[in-house]
Amino acid sequence: MVDIAIIGAGPAGASAALFAAKAGKNTVMFDHGKSITAKAWVENHYGVKEMEGPELLKTGQDQAKKFGAELKDEEVISIEESDSGYTVKTQNDSYEATHVIFATGMSAKLAEEFGLSIEEGSEPRVAKVIKADPQGKTDKKNVWAAGTVAGVSVHTIITSGHGAHVAINVISELNGERYVDHDILKK
Repeated sequence: MVDIAIIGAGPAGASAALFAAKAGKNTVMFDHGKSITAKAWVENHYGVKEMEGPELLKTGQDQAKKFGAELKDEEVISIEESDSGYTVKTQNDSYEATHVIFATGMSAKLAEEFGLSIEEGSEPRVAKVIKADPQGKTDKKNVWAAGTVAGVSVHTIITSGHGAHVAINVISELNGERYVDHDILKK
């Protein structure tokens, strides 16, 4: 059983996984290798010199793994409600999770199949998004949406920030109090 299963390990998903794992939450992220960031050239991401998208993806995923997030290079094919939360199924395995974060980029297909409320997207080439409140909550308990699939901009800086934002809200809910993560310089 994991605390948080994150579907998608692009900028939003890996950022969410980074915050969740660093907060000590048992976290797994799933990646099918089809992120649009893999085709990007990035030079408008705060704190990052110009970089190829695949390098940005790997860096973010490695940061999350550094703190204990597990990366599964598997596509999630379905999600089902279970007694303890949710069962996330891939072609090879299934995983029990208390919370699920959809960070599926430009695709709301899995969320729609799962029964989440979907609405029209506002970004170019993003047809559908998951209906979520400002904290990232969807209409199913303990199911969240982060990044482009939640209706925020496709820009990596924005979608990664939104992933962190949603993760902070999930961590806060799990902890029963507002979670804040501030590191300080080590001398």
